Amino acid sequence: MVTRRSLLVFAGSSAGAVALPAVPARAGGQGAIDLPAPTSPRPVGTVDLHLVDHDRDDPLAPDRRPRELMVQLWYPALTTAGHCRAPYTTSRVAAALEAGLPLKPGTLGAVRPHARTGAPAVPGALPLVLLGHGRKGGRSNCTALAEELASYGYLVAAIDHTYDAAVVEFPDGRAVHSVPPEESDDWDRQERLEIAARVGDLRFVATTLTRRRGSPCADPRRIGVVGHSMGGAAAAELLRVDGRFAVGVNLDGALFGSSVPDLGLDRPYLLLTALEDHDTWRRWREHQRGWGRQLRARDTGHLTFTDLPHFAVAGGLGESWPPDLYAELLGTLAPARSTELIRTYTRLCFDRFLKGRPSPLLDGPSARYPEVDFRWARG
Repeated sequence: MVTRRSLLVFAGSSAGAVALPAVPARAGGQGAIDLPAPTSPRPVGTVDLHLVDHDRDDPLAPDRRPRELMVQLWYPALTTAGHCRAPYTTSRVAAALEAGLPLKPGTLGAVRPHARTGAPAVPGALPLVLLGHGRKGGRSNCTALAEELASYGYLVAAIDHTYDAAVVEFPDGRAVHSVPPEESDDWDRQERLEIAARVGDLRFVATTLTRRRGSPCADPRRIGVVGHSMGGAAAAELLRVDGRFAVGVNLDGALFGSSVPDLGLDRPYLLLTALEDHDTWRRWREHQRGWGRQLRARDTGHLTFTDLPHFAVAGGLGESWPPDLYAELLGTLAPARSTELIRTYTRLCFDRFLKGRPSPLLDGPSARYPEVDFRWARG
């Protein structure tokens, strides 16, 4: 049964692990659905990485094994000539996401990003932005945002958090589905376990990319993090425990599973929300010591901050969800407009703190974006 709680994720949950072929998703008779193009003319490349952290046992696996991750990189490319347009995801991952929402079969196969697979990266170390998904989401959920940041010169690394993401598909054909959290009277403990696993993943990926030889590679002096929903809470906790990260952005994520609401942060943190307010955000404001902003984007919903609004109608989601639930989770703002303001404020925050380029849009309300309310500011 569809509930508001079950739909605060990008897909439903399923357990187990099966062997799946890693092939691109293909449209089931639908016309192409183009994601919004990056607003910079610079071309974008993308590659997938399979990473294994041999120094850490997987805290979410049913047996003791090294933590294993899939990561997708987006980066500014020298050229995209001769390189194919990247698929949104693989067919098996697409099927799981489509069934969980639900969307018409073939919807995600029709979605077309703009990055080109394997295009050569520009030389030199790039400012790094790590990107985290919501609970039971996946690394492709915010592709439009990732491509925008990459087109402006960032190396963006989106992580599938194994056993949390809807499906993680590995190069050898294995696929690991999300494992529902155990029923517990201590949800704070469960959420802290999940956030700690995500923070460990983010720290490991940052270390790997800053030590990487060749292109693309990351500048260890310029690292930021952005996350949607639970990914936003993990971004806050990451800033609290790891001094390498200069700035964080939270896309409508309550700060569960983290000590940040009661301790604050000494570094910049932007909270961009659909909700007017939340208890964990109020507590964070009371303790925040560094630069901070809480901006509300009116007429948006929790899932507005993903790519979903761009294919929800074509995928028949309005036929599956009650109208009030659809409006609550996807908002009523036009998808092109909501993506524009989310990408703009996120990029400008990273530009300010990773590139030293301040913008007046971060200092107060603007007639350019009247939908954005400045709920709170410090610094």
